[in-house]
Amino acid sequence: MYPELTRRAFEEALKLPIHGIECDVRLSRDGRLVVFHDTNVSRTTNGRGRVDCLDFAQLRELNCGTEEDPQQIMLLEELLELMQDYPDKHLYIETKHPTIYGPEVDEQTLRALAYAKLLDDERVHIISFSHKAMRYFTRMAPQLETYYLFRLREKKWNPGNAMFSRPYGVGPAIQHLQAKKQLLGLRGLKTYTWTVNTPRQMMWCLENKVDVLATDLPNLALDTFARAQSVRTQTPATVQA
Repeated sequence: MYPELTRRAFEEALKLPIHGIECDVRLSRDGRLVVFHDTNVSRTTNGRGRVDCLDFAQLRELNCGTEEDPQQIMLLEELLELMQDYPDKHLYIETKHPTIYGPEVDEQTLRALAYAKLLDDERVHIISFSHKAMRYFTRMAPQLETYYLFRLREKKWNPGNAMFSRPYGVGPAIQHLQAKKQLLGLRGLKTYTWTVNTPRQMMWCLENKVDVLATDLPNLALDTFARAQSVRTQTPATVQA
């Protein structure tokens, strides 16, 4: 295990015989697109404050690694550059949507992909809890594969699995998917599920032919599938590093 969403974690994950990696992106106060999961930096760095209330220069000073192996918060453009060294690996980008920025996170993501000449790369996928984001990428970059992530609470307020966008796939949490198996291949779409961290969940995904699973424990997934004498391409292990 390596500190999440750090260069070290991505580099180690990309060495494994897996399908690809996943990252989250959000904007700093001065509009830079950083690879970071939480709204606040306190859980995973030695700093405090909201990401969108700190300039990138301030974020860059924080350590999101360990004392022995300090790591800096990355820009999406830096991760895209790293991916060039791994032409067989896929990247799933989750865009985060703080209210004050509206669609700017999606716009900046699109610009970064265009600059890296990855807009029509089949290895790049967009995932989001926002139907607005799904509609934006469908309109602006229809060649990008998109997945709408179902929130856990949708089990109650969206019992009919209504869709308000047209993504390439659906992405319910593993608990949601197991509770509502009709989400598997909903409307003929691909199925992406998260966060699959136990052998039992992994085997369930394999047996039910889930297209993509996200896990924090790629080595465990690889060992589990190997023991089952499965073909890993049936259920690609997408790592949330």
